Amino acid sequence: MRDKKEKILILSASFGEGHKQVAIAIIEEIEKSFTEVVPVSMDIMKTTHPYLSPLSQYLYKGIIRDFPWLYSFLYQKTYLESTFSKQLNTIFLSRMNSILSVIDQIQPKVIISTYPFAAGIVSKLKQAGLINLPTVTVLTDYALHSYWIHATTDFYLVGSQNLQDRLLALNVAPEKILFTGIPVRQQFKQISKEGLIEKYQLHPETLTLLIMGGGDGFFGKGMSMFQAIESISHPLQIMIVCGKNHKLKTRLEREFKYSRHLIKIYGFFYDVHELMALSDLMISKPGGITTSEALTVGLPLLIQHVLPGQEEENVNFLIGSGYALCADTELELKEILQRIIENTDILKTLRHNIHSIRSGISLKEALETVRLAEKLS
Repeated sequence: MRDKKEKILILSASFGEGHKQVAIAIIEEIEKSFTEVVPVSMDIMKTTHPYLSPLSQYLYKGIIRDFPWLYSFLYQKTYLESTFSKQLNTIFLSRMNSILSVIDQIQPKVIISTYPFAAGIVSKLKQAGLINLPTVTVLTDYALHSYWIHATTDFYLVGSQNLQDRLLALNVAPEKILFTGIPVRQQFKQISKEGLIEKYQLHPETLTLLIMGGGDGFFGKGMSMFQAIESISHPLQIMIVCGKNHKLKTRLEREFKYSRHLIKIYGFFYDVHELMALSDLMISKPGGITTSEALTVGLPLLIQHVLPGQEEENVNFLIGSGYALCADTELELKEILQRIIENTDILKTLRHNIHSIRSGISLKEALETVRLAEKLS
């Protein structure tokens, strides 16, 4: 018997973990709240460029890690729409026919994009009259780059009131903007701390730090950040997530075998939400999805090693909102940690600011609005 459930197509890409994680969060919400709907997820880069996609990811990470000035230059040159941004954009919006073929095969009722170039391709298909479906763009950072904005987009899901205001200033109709926060997975919303202290063998009264970002080279080529933390005499509990960076994990285990602090080192770790729930402070780079997960859990942030582009805007938002602190150098990082050790009110203030976040509508409500638009179209 033919499945009569309606389908929602979710377009993402594996350029940075955030786009994919937001797509997973949306899939989880659909499966939880709309039993009559089937979410279908697709990596747009693997579909349009199946052979070039792995090379593109390698080059993308290499440029960010080794030539951040080049990434910053391209980001700033395309931040506002211009002749240059349009010319560069045409490269990324190629092979529309392959996406159109997928859409024709799946026959979705709605298309949701969590990657800017996916939103661009869908917009071009719509402008050309090749599709006529409600289209949704989910911004995965607290930044508003020109590549996210397209005339035929029906709805924007944004992570902050500031982004909502900036879209309004660009004459985007208010009914098109849905302030939901950046979607995060269900496990970050429904954490029970009961039993976690015992599970991870931690001391409940000791300041606990969570350090993330090693999988993408956040820790850099040296060990200066860890050496700065190691020099702090006050005992700390430190949990380090290295992701799939096996060499880094091995090196850290060797370097800090005899640390004065209690250090736990993990590779790829699925239950990051539990580590966040246990921590007093997270040291990380300011990626949109990681910071949103931390804010959902109520975990203050200490940001270091900011990458150019959208992460700089994320930092401005986080610090301006009172959710995070920022250290430009290892010495500043050590000084901030010393101040926190001496004055616990610093963390209390950050947590208070996080818990007082002005929330918009829920992701479920946003999806209901989109589906209503589909039924009326």
